Amino acid sequence: MAKFQSDRILSYFRVEWRALLVVTLSGLFYNLGLLSGPWFEGQMTGCLVNILNGTGEYHDMIRLVLGYVGAILIVQGARYIKRFYVRRFANNVKRRMKGILYGNLVVKSRTELQEEGKGDILIKAILDVDDCAEGMRKFTTEIFDTGVALAAYTGMLLRYDWRLSLLCLIFPPISYCIAEKMKNVVQRTGEAYKKESGVLSAATLDRGENAITYRVFGCENNRRNAYEENLNAYEISAVKASIWSTVMPPIYRIISTAGVIFILYFGRRNVVGTGWCTWDIAAFTTFLSCFLKLSVKSSSAAKLFNAVHKAQVSWERIRPLMKSADERENRIVQKPGNLSVDRLSFAYPDGKRILEDISFSAKPGEVIGITGAVASGKSTLGKVFLCEHPYGGSMRFAGLELQTSEDADRKGIVGYMGHDPELFCDTVADNIKLGDSKDCMPYVKAVCLEREVADMEEGVETLIGSGGLRLSGGQAQRLALARILYHRKPLLILDDPFSALDRNTEREVFRNLRNMTKDSVVLLISHRLYLFPELDKVLWLENGCGTFGTHDELIESVPKYAELYEAQTGGRSGEEQ
Repeated sequence: MAKFQSDRILSYFRVEWRALLVVTLSGLFYNLGLLSGPWFEGQMTGCLVNILNGTGEYHDMIRLVLGYVGAILIVQGARYIKRFYVRRFANNVKRRMKGILYGNLVVKSRTELQEEGKGDILIKAILDVDDCAEGMRKFTTEIFDTGVALAAYTGMLLRYDWRLSLLCLIFPPISYCIAEKMKNVVQRTGEAYKKESGVLSAATLDRGENAITYRVFGCENNRRNAYEENLNAYEISAVKASIWSTVMPPIYRIISTAGVIFILYFGRRNVVGTGWCTWDIAAFTTFLSCFLKLSVKSSSAAKLFNAVHKAQVSWERIRPLMKSADERENRIVQKPGNLSVDRLSFAYPDGKRILEDISFSAKPGEVIGITGAVASGKSTLGKVFLCEHPYGGSMRFAGLELQTSEDADRKGIVGYMGHDPELFCDTVADNIKLGDSKDCMPYVKAVCLEREVADMEEGVETLIGSGGLRLSGGQAQRLALARILYHRKPLLILDDPFSALDRNTEREVFRNLRNMTKDSVVLLISHRLYLFPELDKVLWLENGCGTFGTHDELIESVPKYAELYEAQTGGRSGEEQ
């Protein structure tokens, strides 16, 4: 079997071949079995006429009715099997698509996600995937419910009167052409609807996240009015997008059934013996019933075009996010190595330069402190190691330039803990493990969180709420620190991990951090300098430039560093505190 390609629609059909095989067999049996309906209806009509004329027997009608009921049961059983496996196919496709989409969203950088927009991401992750799977389901269903059935009904009509059949079958293709002409309208209104859905979702999230701020500053009315405008725009786009799917199908059906006029005229002539063929009332009824069923199926085919066009819009929106990542490769942790930063410079896109000519180095087991005045670029320096934006100069780990390395290699090198702990609405244990099975309690103890966890109603299995809502700031910080120690990398970036801790807890957690990272380079970004005398080296940032040395060297050479340390500690060392 060919390799699965997650950005190719055909691959999703190929990987579900077993379900589609059952759909094919049951679909053929069901749709060919549908021909028995018009035949039995015609025979029962003819039998009824014979009974009324005194030339037929009631037991003949009973046999036909029993046969008709039996045929319906068999055909509907095949229909149930087909629809069950079509739905199974669609659910499997939806699950696979969402797994790939979510996997790609997780590994995207924060900058990329912010540029995409929360609302648009939600719409892609929920509505667009659903629309794609639904379009594929309808396509798979209609191959049989429409394609095979149309062929079977057409064959039956041609058998009874090929001239009248060709005359009546002029109209279904007209409905197909109209549906195809509606392609641009359907796609345009569908795309506008998805965009407005994303805007409305973003506005909803904004109102929820910033409700207190809006209320405190008296901005509720302005936000309410802006939200109403978003809602109105969404409603208008939704109406425009749905109007074609609700208004056009009846029109398709009217056009498809227009051939009934010819059947009533020429079919009547066939019955009385003056037409192209000689019919009895049973043949007329069978032909009329068969054509009406064909017309219904034909209008469904026209409707299918619109559903497929809608799915195409959704697929084009999510396709850039549908490339599979090799999870095993992403999880390979690289070996310890030396860190070398040489003449590093950095500026955000379209912004002023924040860092200029930063140089320092570190070996495994060393903890490097990074500090400076407010807005000196401390946190920015930590984020530069994530390589979300290009930088100048060089950052090498074990001889590998981070900026030009593969994503998988870089993810195996850098571990990052930012200001925001980014906790999930899950248990304490799952927030640390992130799907791994290793015991998390040693890391809970390492960050001095074991007592608080023991007091929780379910221990490490306690749900902490969205974003760690049930935790204090210090608990959230320590939980995030436990997670980064659990998934330890050879280069750890810790941005203010102790800011919400008291000094005794900070000192104990730091000692445990030292013991557990003897093979890693740790960059400790902090504005609290109590522990800096214990660090191997310190990088002082000021006006985008850096001064690198030991704590004692900076005390002597950087007056502002000495003043900051004096102001926080009174000149005493961390141990004396």
